Amino acid sequence: MTKQKTALGPIFIIGILFFILGFITWLNGLLIPYLKTACELTNFQALFVAFAFYISYTVMALPSSWIIDKLGFKNGLSTGLWIMSVGALVFIPAAYSREFTIFLLGLFILGTGMAVLQTAVNPYITILGPIESAAKRISIMGIANKLAGAIAPLALAYFVVHEGDDAAIKNLANMLPADKEIFLNDLAERVINPYIGMAVTLILVGIGLKFSNLPEIDSEENGNSAKDSKQADKDSVFAYPYLVFGVITLFMYVGAEVIAGDTIIRYGQSLNIPMETAKNFTTYTMLGMLVGYVIGIALIPRYISQHKALQVSAILGLTFTLMAIFTSGFVSVFFIALLGLANALVWPAVWPLAIHGLGKHLKTGSALLVMAISGGAVLPLVWGKLSDIFNSQTAYWVLIPSYLFILFFATYGYKIKEWKK
Repeated sequence: MTKQKTALGPIFIIGILFFILGFITWLNGLLIPYLKTACELTNFQALFVAFAFYISYTVMALPSSWIIDKLGFKNGLSTGLWIMSVGALVFIPAAYSREFTIFLLGLFILGTGMAVLQTAVNPYITILGPIESAAKRISIMGIANKLAGAIAPLALAYFVVHEGDDAAIKNLANMLPADKEIFLNDLAERVINPYIGMAVTLILVGIGLKFSNLPEIDSEENGNSAKDSKQADKDSVFAYPYLVFGVITLFMYVGAEVIAGDTIIRYGQSLNIPMETAKNFTTYTMLGMLVGYVIGIALIPRYISQHKALQVSAILGLTFTLMAIFTSGFVSVFFIALLGLANALVWPAVWPLAIHGLGKHLKTGSALLVMAISGGAVLPLVWGKLSDIFNSQTAYWVLIPSYLFILFFATYGYKIKEWKK
């Protein structure tokens, strides 16, 4: 397949996969406070939901690259979906036993399947057309992804958040042990039906994808051009400084994105905002990202370059974080939600800047970038520990170094082609 034409059919199919990725990813925003109650956890322990989910990207990204190499993009995508369905089904014994470690196993398996998908879909959409408009195509995929992210916590809340839960949770300490056990068991088992539905959907989409007309791509042909031939001839993927800096940037970014989306409900609860209201907060963050993606589609590359968009994103991230720390109540929560707007263009801008000219190293470079998603495993844990030691608002200082590094990459890092000798 060449990049002379950008086919709408493949873009639509990849858009469906980005929707699935977004839906499952942003369920965690509600799962964290939900499992914190159902499994009786601290803030730090509850953030292992994000850790188990995102650390799988580090563990599985390079094996995922091998899977894509052996099976091809299309069969690799189907395999990823089927692995995800297994993870969803693990939630059944986890819910019946109310055993947090089994929930974490299910989340790890879900993340494993998603690592396979991410390793394939991101380079696919990046080189499915001119590199200069790659950020625009990824922004379109981002709309599908974050639209799903906005829907996901509301959809899960329909099944797991019931009227009267807030009062019962506040009264847990005063309940008789038997009554408390009954309530928590009922709470845990509410996830069973939605996750069965999710597993069935993933299996069916995987089957449909296997028999679709999604074409294979020649990554070496599309990941390289004549003027980049010197760059592409390097022996090691680590010989590309801009790729290495891109990996660190994505690590910082995903950590910041997950903190903004997955901790905001818990943050609202810490401010004594009822769950009936707080359950919507992750959706607000996702809506901020949707607005950002629309702006990206309108402006990139016609009015603003990919690296300029990245600079603006970093500056907005720093500004909104400081405002969230130094304001209070709903205003502070509002600025955390606005981080969705700041974060929106980071992922689509970093990918083309980090993989351009990798040639034969494209799949390995893509796998390294997918490994950087593990930032979503590490940085939220730091937030959780700081939240337990200090408070949830003070914990948001962890975001400042992330946005500073994004600003470095957008200003200098992406231009560094050779390591200094």
